[in-house]
Amino acid sequence: MVKKLRDDRGNLLKVSSKALFGTKKDIEKRIRKQGIGCKINTSHMERLNATIRGQQARLIRRTRSGSHRQELLQYSIWLWRDLYNWTRVHYSLFGLTPAMAVGLAEEVWTVSKYIWYPVHVSDLLYIDWAEQRNSVLESAVDVYKRNKALPIS
Repeated sequence: MVKKLRDDRGNLLKVSSKALFGTKKDIEKRIRKQGIGCKINTSHMERLNATIRGQQARLIRRTRSGSHRQELLQYSIWLWRDLYNWTRVHYSLFGLTPAMAVGLAEEVWTVSKYIWYPVHVSDLLYIDWAEQRNSVLESAVDVYKRNKALPIS
């Protein structure tokens, strides 16, 4: 958490930070390891917030597209986050998606590929969904042929 102390005119006097999870040393160590700086600051979060507000109509100030239900806003943000990380090339990552940069994907995913291969589910649920998806896609003729009794001689 970063706290900024300002004077009456809005000039920055002091910046203090504290860790909500873990220790400050661990967080600063992770920041240095990722190569995004040396100190805890808000620039990355502010940049992310600006990107989300620019791409999510539900979050734009003074909009008619606001969410009336919190769960719909949450679903919208989850979808945006996944598409942003799996299907959108980032030029700061040299033409890779964030999922490719961390080794979770080998190629830029299309939206349809993202829909077919859910990324935020357990392995067991993923297998269950794959079976349901295949049963829907399987033709009635294939099911009939599979269930037909074999002659016994």
